[in-house]
Amino acid sequence: DPKVCIFLDSAHIRSTMKFTSATVLCALVATASAFSPASLNARTSTSLYADANQNVFGSKSLEYTGGNDPNNKNYVKLKDALKEADTERRKAQEAAEARERAAEMAREERLRKIAFMRDMPDSQPAGTVDEFMFKEGVQDQLDKLDNDLVGLVAVKQRVKEIAALLVLDKMRRKLGFETAVPSLHMSFTGAPGTGKTTVAVRMGQILAKMGYSRRGHVVLATRDDLVGQYVGHTAPKTKEMIKKAMGGLLLVDEAYYLYNAANDRDYGQESIEILLNVMENNQDDLVVAVAGYKDRMDKFFSYIPGMMSRIGNHIDFPNYQSDELVKIASVMARELEYDISDDAFPVFKNYIEERMKLPYFSNARTVRNAMDRARMNSAIRTFEKFAINGENGGVCSVDDLKSIKPEDFQVLLDDILNADANKRIFA
Repeated sequence: DPKVCIFLDSAHIRSTMKFTSATVLCALVATASAFSPASLNARTSTSLYADANQNVFGSKSLEYTGGNDPNNKNYVKLKDALKEADTERRKAQEAAEARERAAEMAREERLRKIAFMRDMPDSQPAGTVDEFMFKEGVQDQLDKLDNDLVGLVAVKQRVKEIAALLVLDKMRRKLGFETAVPSLHMSFTGAPGTGKTTVAVRMGQILAKMGYSRRGHVVLATRDDLVGQYVGHTAPKTKEMIKKAMGGLLLVDEAYYLYNAANDRDYGQESIEILLNVMENNQDDLVVAVAGYKDRMDKFFSYIPGMMSRIGNHIDFPNYQSDELVKIASVMARELEYDISDDAFPVFKNYIEERMKLPYFSNARTVRNAMDRARMNSAIRTFEKFAINGENGGVCSVDDLKSIKPEDFQVLLDDILNADANKRIFA
């Protein structure tokens, strides 16, 4: 039979298997010992780490330092981040505690004030109105307004009403009553030369005297001062004018030119929005007054209702009558140290009545122009009399230098009466 059978002794097989198993086990033990930390092989105490503060992750070489990464400055250690967060949390807590203490102090002050006002008798003297009027200089400003402006009884009455509110408000504040700054923004409507700028100057000085304005000055602005010519130009111009007027009064003359209803891209709208924001948020440090013709201002307010709602004082300036304009001429002559002869006033009144019939009449401004021409005519008359004709040896008196006579106004009246219809406006 070709089959060959090999018989192995069973004892020999068992001994061979034991030897192989022992060899494998020794190899495994040696391999594990090579990778085990030395501390595991050493006999130490039962504690896993002898030092409680020992870094469990090994040496400092395991801490991240950023390496060569150019953005390594953006990385912070965990402990630093936790410390910073704890600082921010502590600051927020301190701020909250400060607000709570301030609120508590305000409540206590409020309760003390209520108790004081409750216990104060109604007969407690608060001082006289005249005392405040004269002490603060308000009466002086009202007197100047009466002297500077002829007529305009309704305007002066409105200014006095505003002054009365400010005086009484200050008296209440002195006793401890609750007070609030009233809306002092104004609207002046009327024709040119009716005294709008003069009233604005007096109001600014009254507000300064009463402590409602730091400086009391008046800054006059038009569209050219507030609106730019290209994108990004309007805001700086408007803010610059507001900065100049801070602490006083900003008078925007002919304010309706700021808004152009026919052009949605007009830059004036941006200026209006800035003014509205300042009128709302800075009303305790800036008074804004808008001025212009009444019909145009009414139309302007219809386009910008936010402007209308922020203005609490609307003052209309009526046109002057001829008698009032004659008085204005007398005031101007007095300020310039001229004497208008009595027989010259009827001639001037006749001139004013004829001039009022023509277009572009500007009330007091027209009177000022007429006075300038009368002074020039007086100078020409005096020069011819003494310098050219040599009267009195060329020596003139003080009266000659101060007098304005009827013939000085008659020249103006003749220019209107004798000029062609198309040229009368230039007379």
